[in-house]
Amino acid sequence: MRNYFSIVLLIATCITYAQKKVNGTIYLDHPAITVVEAMTQAFVSGDSDKVASFLADDFKSYNGTTTNKDDKGDDKASFVKSVKFWKENVDYFSIKRSQGAYPDALEYKEENNKDVVWVQTWEDLKGVHNKTGVKMDVPMHRLFVVNKDNKIKTIIRYTNSSVFDEIGDSFNDRENGRIYNHHENINTVRKMIHAYENKDLAKAYTFYDEKATFTDINSPATKGISLAEQKANDLKFFEKFEINSIDVTGYPDYLHYELGDARVVQSWWNFRLTRKSDKKKIVLPVLFIDNFDDKGKITSEIIYYSEKMLE
Repeated sequence: MRNYFSIVLLIATCITYAQKKVNGTIYLDHPAITVVEAMTQAFVSGDSDKVASFLADDFKSYNGTTTNKDDKGDDKASFVKSVKFWKENVDYFSIKRSQGAYPDALEYKEENNKDVVWVQTWEDLKGVHNKTGVKMDVPMHRLFVVNKDNKIKTIIRYTNSSVFDEIGDSFNDRENGRIYNHHENINTVRKMIHAYENKDLAKAYTFYDEKATFTDINSPATKGISLAEQKANDLKFFEKFEINSIDVTGYPDYLHYELGDARVVQSWWNFRLTRKSDKKKIVLPVLFIDNFDDKGKITSEIIYYSEKMLE
């Protein structure tokens, strides 16, 4: 029986190795990599003539994420022209290797690839669009085909286009919902705050969804804590401080956003406190940002204040 299993294992191993087929060589250092990175730095510096010197006459650039089956790519003239666009429209422009990444040069054995080298890169494209202020910090993967004359024949780029969509959208004014200075959700926040002021915590908590999360800007728990954890924190607060009054500053805003159908109340308050340990009077400005669901319950709350003022 033991010999039987040994034979089966040997056959499986042979099959596994038989399925492997070498199709070329991968290089860490290669003249094609040098050309690709030199062209990239010339592009970033805005030197269109130098960029052109690295490109083949039949050069083409493609967006690897397009769904257009008839896309014929950009030719050499269009690509070189884009150098000036980036120079004039993007501040702090850079394209650098992603952390821990490095290019690969691939020489394939296939007949249709014998006269070219493929270079693949993983980079971070960064900059600030100087007309809209949109920040670009985008991972980018590119494939280059370098011909036997060491000229770049093809570039295929893969990147998330959402930041570029944001730049395009930012050239026009667009409404994104409505702002209210009176609304039922504002009423809810006021009732919650004043229930808290009067230590009617049972009532205060009824305005929250049972799965609500709470974020204190001074807390390391950046993902927020649960309602149960917030209740425990409230008890600790009342052990240290007495609330004399909580007074609204200005007026709350209710923002009903079109994008995402978000419902948000922003409200500003002065917490007038007495610290029990030394009877010191403190006026603590606090900003509440409360997110609501469509049933009028608070689903998350972020609180902004200076913890230093309580020390």
